[in-house]
Amino acid sequence: LVGLGQQLFDALDAGTHVFDSSPMYHGAERSLGVALEGRRGDAIVATKIWADSLEEGRSQFADQLDWYGGRVEIEQVHNLVLWREHLEWIERERDEGRVGKIGVTHYSPSAFDGIAEALRTKRFEVVRLPYNPWERECERTLLPLAAELGVAVIAMRPVGGSGQDGRRRRELTGDEREALGVETWTQALLKWALADERIDLVIPATRSPEHARENAAAGDGPPFDADQRALVERLARG
Repeated sequence: LVGLGQQLFDALDAGTHVFDSSPMYHGAERSLGVALEGRRGDAIVATKIWADSLEEGRSQFADQLDWYGGRVEIEQVHNLVLWREHLEWIERERDEGRVGKIGVTHYSPSAFDGIAEALRTKRFEVVRLPYNPWERECERTLLPLAAELGVAVIAMRPVGGSGQDGRRRRELTGDEREALGVETWTQALLKWALADERIDLVIPATRSPEHARENAAAGDGPPFDADQRALVERLARG
């Protein structure tokens, strides 16, 4: 937890304030709560309900309130699991001030029709989807729908999924860094996603304080223009 706390403080000091977690992340929620001690007011916690029963979901939420000082800023129904049933009680928690915004998530394009159905209820304020130069399925329906409904979009896997690491990692040349105004390929990928005006937030995963600082620097400077975005797409194709 000492290492996590240092990483979190480095991220906060670099300008990162949203921290995404879930009950499925093997103790990460509790660890995040401990690491935030003394800095909870500086952080926006986005976590999830991932439960096959209402009882389990309410139990997860009770733990989250204990870990995060009685409030969760963004509570998401994870992977659409029992989303209609959980939505009702999460809405009550929002109305009573213990939840800020309500979101819904899924990682697979095969579930995007279900995500669209959930968003069309107009009861969700946030959606979390995979988005990077290799995974752009959400551009067809979900990003336009979110924009139409005023739903905030969190881009997960903004630097690509783990299954294609060999193809997706690269070192930028000096000319490429100059053209893009970044230092690293990861920063280029984050800025690529953020250049889409429908994307509100990107959440890269990292275990390194150094990488956390580097990732935060993607928010510096002007957004990518169309040419810079096209360059990233060409580089991503290899």
